[in-house]
Amino acid sequence: MSELFNALKEINTEVGIDFDYMKDKIIQAISSVLKNSYGIHDPYVNFEEGSGDLTVKVNKTVCESVDDDIIQISLHDALDIDPDAKLGDSILADVDTRKFGRIAAQTVRSVIRQGVRDGEKAIVTQKLKCYEKEMVSAKIVRMSVKKELVILKIGESETSLPKKDIKYVWPKKEGDFIKVYVSHIQTDGRYPVPIVSRSCPELISALFANEVPEIKDGLISIKHVAREPGVRSKIAVESNDPAIDPVGTCIGPNGCRIKPIIEELGGEKIDVLRYREDPIEFITASLSPASVVSVTVDSDADTSHNECTVTVPDDQLSLAIGVKGQNVKLAARLTGWKINLKPESGFYGE
Repeated sequence: MSELFNALKEINTEVGIDFDYMKDKIIQAISSVLKNSYGIHDPYVNFEEGSGDLTVKVNKTVCESVDDDIIQISLHDALDIDPDAKLGDSILADVDTRKFGRIAAQTVRSVIRQGVRDGEKAIVTQKLKCYEKEMVSAKIVRMSVKKELVILKIGESETSLPKKDIKYVWPKKEGDFIKVYVSHIQTDGRYPVPIVSRSCPELISALFANEVPEIKDGLISIKHVAREPGVRSKIAVESNDPAIDPVGTCIGPNGCRIKPIIEELGGEKIDVLRYREDPIEFITASLSPASVVSVTVDSDADTSHNECTVTVPDDQLSLAIGVKGQNVKLAARLTGWKINLKPESGFYGE
């Protein structure tokens, strides 16, 4: 069995699969064959790592005439093991695995191949786990406008960008790197695949954490993010140090910190605002850049739904609503409140 031993060592060296893992797989395969093909339930199977010897022993019946030497042993051979052996006794004796039937041998080979595949999959999965819930730089290895296909390479693995996110890649081209957020590692297929996104709010948080050291250091916390991918995002931040202005710090002098984020997102607008514990103050801030006259919690509404009416100057109504309602929608997502807008005059114009 030295050939098998050397093969396992080679698998361990070249592929990285643990020797003991494959040894256990082989022992399980042989035990399974003996049980299913020969009805032997308690075989002794041992693989000596030092010598490479595979020892298989089963209880064989001592017979005058041997028809199947996997489960039977002659009296002559039994006496070499136990001088007191006699016909009909059960003797623990070696099994020559080379005499396994064709189906049994195929079963062992199949288990070994599956063990190698499972081992490789486990190794790749473990490597990819370090990317989970993180932002990574992925290389564009293939892209097609017509087929709506963008293939990315992360580490040694490839994955495809969701179709809904492809429009947020252009004008990038093959060979370029883009930032993506790895939501999880999908392991139910033949190969593990990192599932990525360019449109999730988590990417905004990760980009700010990458550009703003104070966020990594815990001096500033990101409380909430609301995003309309490719168009606009709102991010609420809070300072854990009274001496630090969270909004100014995240934007940076002359916008030096927020500009790389906007460029990475293809020009997506980003509103950075200070988080407020008071919901009225938070709602007021969330409607930036529009100014607010007043915020009234709707007494008739179910308080569990957090509904309010916000009064804004007449000339600020369109700004508060935003293009296609984006500003008020993002404010609602950011705060968790349903926001009803009302002009100060009470009259709605064109």
